[in-house]
Order: sequence, then C-alpha cells, then structure tokens
Amino acid sequence: MTVEVIGSALASIAEEMGEALVRSSISTNIKERRDCSTAICDAAGLILSQAEHIPMHLGSFVAFIPAILDRYAVADIHPGDIFIGNDAYEGGGTHLPDFVLAEPVFCENILSAWVINTAHHADFADRGHAHIFQEGIRIPPVRLVRQGVTEDAVQSMILLNCQSPTERLSDLRAQRAACRLGVVRLKDLFRKYGAPTVAAAGQALLDHAERRLRAAIATVPDGRYDFDDVFESPETPQPLPIGVTVSVKADEMTLAFRAPAQVRSSVNMTYTALFATVCYAVKAALDPDAPPNSGLARPLHIEAPAGSLLNCVSPAAVNGRINTCQRVVDLIHGALARALPARLPAAGCGAAVSALFSSDNMADHWIYLDVLGGGGGARPAKSGMDGVQQHMTNTSNLPIEALEMEYPLEVVNYAFRDGSAGEGRHRGGMGLSRIYKVLKPCWLELDGSRLATRPWGLDGGGEGMNCVIRVDGQVLDPVPPILHLDAAQQIEIHTAGGGGYDAWG
Repeated sequence: MTVEVIGSALASIAEEMGEALVRSSISTNIKERRDCSTAICDAAGLILSQAEHIPMHLGSFVAFIPAILDRYAVADIHPGDIFIGNDAYEGGGTHLPDFVLAEPVFCENILSAWVINTAHHADFADRGHAHIFQEGIRIPPVRLVRQGVTEDAVQSMILLNCQSPTERLSDLRAQRAACRLGVVRLKDLFRKYGAPTVAAAGQALLDHAERRLRAAIATVPDGRYDFDDVFESPETPQPLPIGVTVSVKADEMTLAFRAPAQVRSSVNMTYTALFATVCYAVKAALDPDAPPNSGLARPLHIEAPAGSLLNCVSPAAVNGRINTCQRVVDLIHGALARALPARLPAAGCGAAVSALFSSDNMADHWIYLDVLGGGGGARPAKSGMDGVQQHMTNTSNLPIEALEMEYPLEVVNYAFRDGSAGEGRHRGGMGLSRIYKVLKPCWLELDGSRLATRPWGLDGGGEGMNCVIRVDGQVLDPVPPILHLDAAQQIEIHTAGGGGYDAWG
C-alpha cells in the first residue's frame, strides 16, 4: 500500500510540475502547444515517474543526470543548484531546441532525488543542418543556478546565442519555477515518509514496471519478426531503407535495427532518441498502462549500427529527428503485428509535419513553430482517430486565435482532409489540411515524412494518402527544406491519413 501511495504522489508531483511550466511560460510552443515534459528521478538519475506529456522527451531525461554526476562531484552539488543542457551528444537531450533543467533534492543534507523538465524553445530558425554545429548553441550539462543564485555569465552566453532572447529568458524562468515546485513537493513527501522509505518505494516501482513488461513480452510467441520500410523527408533526396528484427525469447525482447549511414541533414537519431522510441513503442503495443519509469527498459535490448541514421554519432545534425522516430515506431509495430495478429493498429501518418516560420527582417524578428498531426492507423475493432498527433509527439493544437494574435500569419482554412483515410472495414484516420496566408515576408522551414510513400494498412486494409504541400496552389515536388515567402503568399499543408484495417469482403 505504501509503495502505491508514494507512486501516486510521485506521478502527481510530475504532473503538477508540468502544469506550472505550461502556465508560467509565454511562448506559444509551450503555453499553448504544451511542447514540454517533466519527471522525477532518483539520486542516480533513474526515472521514477514521467508526466504524460511527450514520449520523445524520455530521450532528454535518460542521460542528463548521469552526465551531471560525471561532471560534478556529489560534494559539489548543493540545495538550490539548477543544471541546464541541450546537447544531443553530451547527455543534454535529443535535439538542441529542447532545453533540459534539473534540480537536486536533499533530505537531511543527503542527495535523495532530482526533479527534471524539458521545454522546446522555438528558436534557432533559418539554420543549416549539414552538421550539429549549424543547428544552434550546444550546451553540455552545466550549472545555471548555484545555491539559488543565477550564474549570470552562463545565462548571458546562452541568451546571446538565441534569436528571441527575451522569450527564452521567460521560458527558462518558467522551467526554474517548475523545478522549485517539484523540490517543495518532494521535500513534503520526504518529511511524511522519510527519504529511505521513498527511495525504497522508488526501487519497488522500477521493479513493478519491469515485471509488468516482462509479463507482457511473455504473451508474444517466441520467434523473430522482421519489418522493412523506407524513410523520406524534404531533407533526403532519395528514400532511405530502414528495418528491424524483433526477437522474442521468454520475457525478453531484442530489437535489431537496419539503417544506412548517418546523413548530412537533420533527420539523424541519437541513441537516446532511439531508446525513447523503443520504450514508447513496446509499451504502447504490449502494456499501455505500465508505469512510465526506467524499469521498462530492463527487458529490452537495442541494437543499431553506430554512425547510422538510427544511432548517429557526432557531429551529425539531429534537429528533425522526430520524423525518423515516428517511422521507427511504425517499424516496431509492423513487426509486432506479425507476432500478434488483431492486436496492433495499421500505420498512422508516420510524421510530425512541422512548419517553422521566421521573419526575414531582423529589426522585427519573430519565430513561429507549428507541428501538424495526421490520421491515426485503423484499429482491429475501430477506425483510426482523425487529425491527431501520433506516437512520439503529444503536443496540443494551437488555436487559430492565438496564432493570429501573435504572428503575422492568417489561417485561411483548417479542416480534416477528405479522402485521406485508408479504406477497410475500419478506415484509417483522416489527415489535416491547413492553409496559411503570410502577412509579412518570411522564411519557412518544412519537415515531415510520408511525402512520397503512404501509411500501410493491415489485414488487407488500404493505404492512407501521403502528405502534400502546396504554395499558391502549386504542389511542391520535391519539397525544399527551406523557402522564402512574400506577403500574401499561401502555404497549404495536407498531412497523411492513417492506413485502413481489414479489407472489405
């Protein structure tokens, strides 16, 4: 009973931190789209509870605190310290816009836990993506606040490298506020139960998650299950072959990935991004209600060639890794569908189609990021969901009113995309159609996937429609990664629909 009560308390604290972060932020990407996540970790950095925000952000958390402990002696970590980082290769995250903040929690002068959060700062626009040095400032895990006092030199250096420093500073303050709230709540928990009891409960929660996932894996017939596909995006001139072999033996699972060499564009995935994707995909397929903590990883073994698209090494660019992650989920679910007929959905839209608008007038600078969902894959007994964020993303829809109040953009049309759903007894979900009118000249960076290929159906179900992008009514083929728009031009984004399930007899 005590473990369950403490587990619920940890989950509640993580969720409350997330709400504090959202309500304290000023950028639309955080306060409206909720592109942020929060978690509670033990003293060593193992995740005890992650709030139900963005699955991708597990990759931002999993290596961050171990990287801090590698850089700083425990004796040099004090109450009131806050650490910041974002670098994909130094334990700070999976791409540079995700700033991670972590604060230690002490009980009777002993480091007993950590609170951690990440938020996507919509900055670093109009960049190149040949390598990570072009994608923004790289911040290894460093101290931002020392015993409650801001390290002004560190903060100034970070803000100097941001295009919207006032907005960045406000969002960083919101992240700090979320950390402080988490510390207060955890200290209350320690006072009530004692740090040793909370720590023991945390280990029991990790063990419980492990047992649940092992039990779920044991329901999958032993064997090897292969699935192959191709990945394409505006940044890849040719579709890239990717694949996975899922091997199940008793209560353990090995996922061996096949991928080409890392590429000179932003779609590469670091190992932490792959790790987060695998944990999500397996949990979603086998035990969606399992507690989201580090215990889930124990029965899983991940193999991917180092220096490849799915396990890149420095200095590969990684800004657009989310679309590759989406397609890795499709790989895993496609393989598991062969092992577990009638339990997995067809392929969803397989993308997080993003449009990053930025002013070409530095005297009147603004940046706006929009990420559009698409159709969900049809399920064995239900149609797919229409116009949803899929898998590794879980951001909210940005209301048109909020967009038009803050940016020189007008939404001409926003609707479900007719005809985009894959056919079948259970149809796929419909994609989205969104048309923007540009009111001031700007640059537009586009990213996504399923531009040249279509989401697959299952059991004879039809394919979903692929993504189509137009400017002033003309289809972009190929889609350029970046283009300039003049005032009054219109950009249309029509996202992919989901695959259908079960062919009509």
